[in-house]
Amino acid sequence: MADHGRILAVDDTPASLKLLTELLQAEGYVVRSAIQGELALQSALIDPPELVLLDIRMPGMDGFEVCRRLKAAPATAHIPIIFVSALTDTEDKVRGFGLGAVDFVTKPYQREELLARVRTHLEVMRLRHRLEDQVEQRTHKLRESREQLKKTLTDFITVLGATVEVRDPYTAGHQRRVAHLAAAMARELQMSPEQIEGLQLASVVHDFGKIRVPAEILNKPGRLNPIEYGLVQEHAGIGRDILQTIDFPWPIAETVGQHHERLDGSGYPLGLRGDAILLEARVLAVADVVEAMLSHRPYRPSLGLDAALAEITASRGTRYDSPAVDACVRLFRDQGYRLPD
Repeated sequence: MADHGRILAVDDTPASLKLLTELLQAEGYVVRSAIQGELALQSALIDPPELVLLDIRMPGMDGFEVCRRLKAAPATAHIPIIFVSALTDTEDKVRGFGLGAVDFVTKPYQREELLARVRTHLEVMRLRHRLEDQVEQRTHKLRESREQLKKTLTDFITVLGATVEVRDPYTAGHQRRVAHLAAAMARELQMSPEQIEGLQLASVVHDFGKIRVPAEILNKPGRLNPIEYGLVQEHAGIGRDILQTIDFPWPIAETVGQHHERLDGSGYPLGLRGDAILLEARVLAVADVVEAMLSHRPYRPSLGLDAALAEITASRGTRYDSPAVDACVRLFRDQGYRLPD
């Protein structure tokens, strides 16, 4: 069977470790097992894996400490770590993400869910490394290969956008529909072709930071508690931090990081006001709100076009950019625009 990736599985319960190891091996992964945190750390430092599945409650060195040390070591800092634990408190998950973990799977886990998350994070890591390698190899030819590089970046962004939908099926298509609306608004505002291209690509990944938000929070049918809502709010900054490591020819990271800012300073994560917010982010903010209100969510049905346009119109010039609001209203009311399926 083909080698689909090298994984280090860590769990202090022999039965659980055996089950996890056999499950992964059956899917073609090369798996090393460690029954203690100290052994896991030594194994990872000697021969770094591509992914670590890590239990938290272990005697001696627990999973949090293993994660902290792996992220502190240059040889292993880049390795994605998924906590696989029976802990369910949001505080524990927040702590894990703060230490650098990329995901959290709660025991008892569903086989398909676990495998889907493993595949997603391995693919994201490989795509990122592949892109960085390509950029490094072609730096000296950047002028001659700019169009090809832009295509590579565009393909990469499309894949990143798709990874969020794997974890959040209830909002599948949200980023793509927002991108379609934002680009239409940008053309209505007569923005430059370069700005429109950058805005459309930023829109495709504007929620990428949610890859670090637990799936059970994203899909929660009821109202989020303050801790959960605060964790969701971090997605804009997380997306910005991840994307700014790539040298895009468009302000994608900044647009993603600012798409929840509001003209009156009531937005997040930085509380920016007015023209301190990028035009692309101001357009994206309006498109994001309208698409969200038009779509079904686990906690409510679609609110309808009238309600969506009333929402942005009521906050025109205070929370939302006036030209962007006007462009959006014209598209729907005067030009018969409809979101794609």
